[in-house]
Amino acid sequence: MATFISNSPAETEAFGRRLAKRVGPGTVLALKGELGSGKTQFVKGLVAGLGSKAPVTSPTFTILHEYAGGHLPIYHFDFFRLQDRQSAVRLGLDDYFFGAGLSVIEWADKFPELIPEPAQWVFFEMKSENERIINTREDDAIRESRIPLKPHQMK
Repeated sequence: MATFISNSPAETEAFGRRLAKRVGPGTVLALKGELGSGKTQFVKGLVAGLGSKAPVTSPTFTILHEYAGGHLPIYHFDFFRLQDRQSAVRLGLDDYFFGAGLSVIEWADKFPELIPEPAQWVFFEMKSENERIINTREDDAIRESRIPLKPHQMK
């Protein structure tokens, strides 16, 4: 695991921008973290990092937002309000996960069996009002996105 410390929403967004340089068509990012832990702020950075100027909000009520105008389409899911596995399946997830865009799922841990491998899991933890701990699996895409971070930002 790689650990990143964010001390502001801007730093969380900047991490998303850096990671955007390392994703491509068919990439799935599975996000896990409590309410207010920075998941949507991270997605704002991803969307901006991929060149889209679309406004980013959490798709809590709509379940899915699609962002265009960048280097590839971005499918932003939020499983928080889904009541059962079948509700998620009816979204046609495979069409998105194995398509031409980047899929990002907030609250992915609600139905982990639906998340394809090799998804990149990103874990968000609130330490204080502003401090967030962001853990990622240590693989090539994530490892390469760590440029540059201040030494105190990595454990």
